[in-house]
Amino acid sequence: MTNNQQTLSAITTLIEQMAQIGKTSDGGVTRLLYTSDWFKAQQEISDLFQTHQLKTFFDDSGNVYGRAEGKAAAEPVILTGSHIDTVINGGKYDGTYGVLASLLAVSELLEEHGQPQKTIDVVSFCEEEGSRFPLNFWGSGSVTGIHTGKDYSDVLAADGTAFTEAKAQYGFGQGDYLPAERTDIGAFVELHIEQGAILADAGESLGIVKGIVGQKRFIFTVTGESNHAGTTPMHKRRDAMAVATELIHKLIETGRKTDVSFVATVGQMMVEPNTPNVIPGKVTFTLDVRHPSKEALVTYHSKINGFVDQLRTADVDIAVNHYSDVAPVAMSEKLAARAYEHAQAKGLKSRYMYSGAGHDAQILGSVVPTCLLFVPSKNGISHSPHEYTKPEDLQIGVDALKQVIYELAYT
Repeated sequence: MTNNQQTLSAITTLIEQMAQIGKTSDGGVTRLLYTSDWFKAQQEISDLFQTHQLKTFFDDSGNVYGRAEGKAAAEPVILTGSHIDTVINGGKYDGTYGVLASLLAVSELLEEHGQPQKTIDVVSFCEEEGSRFPLNFWGSGSVTGIHTGKDYSDVLAADGTAFTEAKAQYGFGQGDYLPAERTDIGAFVELHIEQGAILADAGESLGIVKGIVGQKRFIFTVTGESNHAGTTPMHKRRDAMAVATELIHKLIETGRKTDVSFVATVGQMMVEPNTPNVIPGKVTFTLDVRHPSKEALVTYHSKINGFVDQLRTADVDIAVNHYSDVAPVAMSEKLAARAYEHAQAKGLKSRYMYSGAGHDAQILGSVVPTCLLFVPSKNGISHSPHEYTKPEDLQIGVDALKQVIYELAYT
């Protein structure tokens, strides 16, 4: 069996193995931060690191590492990996593929070239999606210091679970592990499925990302008064839903009219008391907006404030929590060029492109030289049980990842 055949077999086997943790009834995966399935998955990754002769350790946020010690211990560390958490009923490739691909790439490099010059850390970030708590990029953000010194004691999940309590349940945040923040990282490399259809539609196998769009996330809380649906005249209602829907319409239409690259999504909504014959007294909903230009995002934010001022009245209040603000980030031109040279030498159909989705590379890319690589996802489907990437493309991604890591850690 050739090395490529071994890699192809290994990556598909490992992906199926990890997909059993948090598996849903229709074949999806749910692993939310600081839950039992999430913890089981991180422990499984730790065991895989050990099996592949990597030194494993957790940090105090729940990120888990597999280390290949370098000859020059004082040199900055080369970091590679992705995240282990998922959205609710997500796919088996998103995030997990990047962790497992990094593990296999580093394992193969050790077999083929021996000890690296620089230390390589494979990381399984504890969280990226923001699916359980209104905090995204918790794993990579903790590593880069974004969250250091901030008080998150009032952060709650939708079911009322406190973030700090959930973290402590699994022993994190207590000072028993290494601090999450690091200053010894010299570069970061991430491999991910595209989560869009550009590569799939073009029949291409590798995308080399030039930059990642910026994104802002908000939680809107519209508060009126619950009352009887049949006995309360329309002119006397303090209807939170009526105001919320008008606000949502303005938010979506403004995004649509900005330009073709702007996207705005209201993805989650909670209505109280959520009863057919009661006027809603409270509506809470999320807004996710993304664009390659920081200026476009700032302009849109100012329009949000205008809409809120326009619709807020003495009868219905509107509160806005702008809880996430991630600026557009450029990837390393040098590392991208190395990946492109590899693709050309291998005769791969590839392209330079931008990422419309956020990734851990966005967080690390604001601090250290970073490379982000994509392989195609069938029909551009992601965050879904129907997520799928051909084994051949999975293997192509591992091989490209190896070349970039080799460039960074061995030469």
